[in-house]
Amino acid sequence: MIHSFNCRVYYEDTDLAGIVYYANYLRFIERARSEWVRARGVDQRALKETEGVVFAVRRVEADYLQPAKFDDELTVLTEVENIGGASMTLKQSVTRDGVILFTAVVTLVAINANGAPVRLPAILRKPLH
Repeated sequence: MIHSFNCRVYYEDTDLAGIVYYANYLRFIERARSEWVRARGVDQRALKETEGVVFAVRRVEADYLQPAKFDDELTVLTEVENIGGASMTLKQSVTRDGVILFTAVVTLVAINANGAPVRLPAILRKPLH
């Protein structure tokens, strides 16, 4: 299942040439991941408070294919590539009118308050399948 999240490029997202600053794509895909988890019925705040589990990005592999520009309406697509015991890997892409501008493969790890990896909680695993 592919999750879709729409966002617009604001002036603050761009450089002097009106092109999205490269690091802002990471912000766009982060927002999309948060909405993807929420769409599956998982409350990340409650997960932290009740089980002490949060997620950390372990790895990002990114390709910048074409620039997004000021006022573009973008769509971020998110899909599961793999789910492990304590981690999950997601494929994400940022598109404009169906054209892929940016792709990323993101590995997330479930960790506890001490930063140690922990198993993905059942509440999260169940909605993913």
